[in-house]
Amino acid sequence: MSNIQDKVVIITGASSGIGEATAKELASKGAKLVLAARREERLAKLQDEIKANGGQAIFKVTDVTSREQMDELAALALKEFGKIDVLINNAGIMPQAFLTENKVEEWDMMIDVNIKGVLYAIAAIVPSMRKRKFGHVINLSSVAGHNIYPGGTVYCGTKFAVKAISEGLRQEEAMNGTNIRVTNISPGAVTSELLETTTDPAMKAGLDEFYQVAIDADRIAHAIAFAIEQPADVGINEMIIRPTVQVG
Repeated sequence: MSNIQDKVVIITGASSGIGEATAKELASKGAKLVLAARREERLAKLQDEIKANGGQAIFKVTDVTSREQMDELAALALKEFGKIDVLINNAGIMPQAFLTENKVEEWDMMIDVNIKGVLYAIAAIVPSMRKRKFGHVINLSSVAGHNIYPGGTVYCGTKFAVKAISEGLRQEEAMNGTNIRVTNISPGAVTSELLETTTDPAMKAGLDEFYQVAIDADRIAHAIAFAIEQPADVGINEMIIRPTVQVG
């Protein structure tokens, strides 16, 4: 039996890309899924597909920038399944532009989704894990959380923050003996809808060219499953996953 069997897993940003691929991967291994995103039709379609293949999934339309909605998501999971074993903080956006463009609204959105969204999920979900002294938080950072590049300054800043939050949470839970594992996953170029959040034409063209080497989202889903599958006394703390041919 897989170590994923019957684990209750919340996935944010589940309607596409890495979130969708991960939902399908974990459902195939017997996880009970709580799917969260803003697009109801996508969530409903994914739920139907998972159920048609014998899996278990519920969903809730959720905006991760709302602390109230994240609290409601956690409450739904506990009501339906009685526990939360794994939180996958996957929701994120990636608008790219040079700082001189002063796209302040985009900066605000990235901070709200990529940083506050992660923190709100932790605030809503991790307390129930602490009570059980069992759980696993998986945060999706990025190679941009390790390498800074022109045009990605604010995005990189948010992903550096996710990496720091992951390590800080890991250390605090280890110190307090809660048995909560924390994994930070930093993908490189992966096929997803992230590129569509970039509004600057020149930057978008550059990203489209760079992402010609992108790997499929299911590659990251396999890595997430690997981290979850480990025995409870083993924490996979950090994974950087690039296409083999990606340089930066």
